[in-house]
Amino acid sequence: MQWIPIEKIHANDYNPNMVALMEMRLLYISIKYDGYTMPIVTYHDKENDRYTIVDGFHRYSVMRRYRDIHEKNGGLLPVVVIDKPLNNRMASTIRHNRARGRHSIPGMSNLVVSLLRGGWSDARICEELGLEKDEIIRLKHVTGYAKFFESSEYSRASESDKMIEKRIAYEKSAKP
Repeated sequence: MQWIPIEKIHANDYNPNMVALMEMRLLYISIKYDGYTMPIVTYHDKENDRYTIVDGFHRYSVMRRYRDIHEKNGGLLPVVVIDKPLNNRMASTIRHNRARGRHSIPGMSNLVVSLLRGGWSDARICEELGLEKDEIIRLKHVTGYAKFFESSEYSRASESDKMIEKRIAYEKSAKP
């Protein structure tokens, strides 16, 4: 763990996690009274000497938003660095988030598309992100990219009655 100036740290562009206003306020209070009890997980871009957040965006946001937190920590954030390719960092972000809470559906859908474009298979995405087959099917559906179903090992013919009911309910709820 190392303390890094907040100016060298920036958000990733793929995190689908969202935190409600009340929870953000609670996070601020937690950091105010307890300090940073968990470091920000980052990837270090050595060439530009910048740290991209893998996990901890909201803890980072608290320091950016609240002057008292910034001053108390001298503008430094506790950071750990992982050295992994982008797809692995994306999967790590999801594992951290899913262990704690919820994701926005469009954000998760976009992330799945990015992983598919990055060469990951449905099976690997399911394994790495802890998704079920029907979840990845729904996330692909949200994107509107039919091409992501072309090589899919899943088809409606192999869906169970329960999966079909879930899909139909989901499709009905997704209509404007």
